[in-house]
Amino acid sequence: MNATTAALHAQISERKCRRTVEALARHGFAARYCATAAEAADALVELGAGAKSVGFGGSLSVAELGVRERFAAGGAEILDHSAPDVPPEAKTAVMRRQQTCDVFICGVNAVTASGEIVNVDGVGNRVAASIFGPGRIVLVAGRNKIVEGGVAEALRRVKDVAAPGNTIRLNKNTPCARTGVCSDCDSPDRICRVTVVMDRKPSRSDIAVLVVDADLGL
Repeated sequence: MNATTAALHAQISERKCRRTVEALARHGFAARYCATAAEAADALVELGAGAKSVGFGGSLSVAELGVRERFAAGGAEILDHSAPDVPPEAKTAVMRRQQTCDVFICGVNAVTASGEIVNVDGVGNRVAASIFGPGRIVLVAGRNKIVEGGVAEALRRVKDVAAPGNTIRLNKNTPCARTGVCSDCDSPDRICRVTVVMDRKPSRSDIAVLVVDADLGL
């Protein structure tokens, strides 16, 4: 790709992200455009300033931003059930505490260019905390999460991209982990169990959405 083509792709990407931010804002979300992953990380730290407890929803997108360490260095209690130092028997307790933490941070599986947010969960802790409970909720969406075709395309993105990738990452024994294709299985390891579509910002929740002009997560 030459410099001219790269510059055009960058302009298209920025305009798509900004259009999505505008749509999310019309739907009541405090949406913000971040030009880079570093800018998104700084925005997360800003939005979580002063928090005594910060919950993380097991998001690759957020992990790639490296903010967990920054919050910990600032003295916040970190509630991350995916952390390697959390034993299996303690994970559920951490998930429950995430529901009432000061700030909850997680990614999204898909966001439509018209302003809907779509998440699919296995346990339900992430989607529950992303809707109501924490003092502030911050959702992170890389440009790769944006779809043009509405909720139906967002769900298809989850089935075709996010779910197979996450089952492989989490070492789940599902058909999609073996084939890379969703078969709407009944496997005990199925991670697509709870689907949440936020058409508008829930009325009693403080939700910010960072739309990042970078590919983040699956």
